[in-house]
Amino acid sequence: MCFLAGISKGSTPQLFSLCLCLLLLARLSCADIGTASQYTDPYLPTACHGSNEAQFQSSELFGSAGEAIWDNGEACGRLYSVQCISASDPNTCIPDQIIHVRIVDRSLTSVSRPSREDAALVLSTTAFGIIANSSATFITIQFIRA
Repeated sequence: MCFLAGISKGSTPQLFSLCLCLLLLARLSCADIGTASQYTDPYLPTACHGSNEAQFQSSELFGSAGEAIWDNGEACGRLYSVQCISASDPNTCIPDQIIHVRIVDRSLTSVSRPSREDAALVLSTTAFGIIANSSATFITIQFIRA
């Protein structure tokens, strides 16, 4: 905001565009770093919407919130952009893949146990497999609320 405050009416559109780009980059750099694991069927019932199957997107890009982002159930329905940034095994992350997952459950109470219980996000098998080798137990991710 401080960049935009210094722009006067006479400023060029290019300067305004530059400042807008800087603000967008600053937002992207505010992403959190954490771990992600995966879980499999059965996904129902969930902590967010019980046994309602309509909560799952047709793309199967959904996940459970770890305790760090559960926020007493406020995480239900939140959308996160997620990218794999590293893993203990080489060539685990799939480069340049970013997914958008909707939170439908709480990882510690999910029917299907996650492969790592302290993960920030627990991703459906489909979601995990898009950003990383599905044989991995867990990965390090960059994620931001979309």
